[in-house]
Amino acid sequence: MKKIIFWAVGFAIVIQVIRPDYTNQPIDKNITLDTDSQVMNVLKTSCYDCHSNETQYLWYHNVAPVSWVLSSNIENGRKALNFSNWKNIDPKVKLERLERAKKVVNNNMMPKSEYVLMHENAALGADEKRLLEAFFDAQIKELSVL
Repeated sequence: MKKIIFWAVGFAIVIQVIRPDYTNQPIDKNITLDTDSQVMNVLKTSCYDCHSNETQYLWYHNVAPVSWVLSSNIENGRKALNFSNWKNIDPKVKLERLERAKKVVNNNMMPKSEYVLMHENAALGADEKRLLEAFFDAQIKELSVL
């Protein structure tokens, strides 16, 4: 039993060496999302850590294997929709992503439950969902005209 514990502790220590890159890309204010402050507050509280280049990295981002999962979630979130590159996203792609965002928010799939577990204030209430839905709808309407 002592050998198992020794090897498990040794393994846990060794894997700490494998670290994801937690460098946020520079922010260009000319291409970031610019919308009203209410929407921005909700997005920054509930979405920006995974869907922007403004991720706030906390202590647990440095603990493997949790760090690997978080890094993957952030990378995938930025690929899906990155508010820091808002004005550079192709309008057709943006339209698809906004329609998907509306669905996942309304179906309680975002923010992810594991994110809300560590960020209780990120949970979306009915008012925040309505606000985001109105924002998504306005953006979708604007993009549908193009």
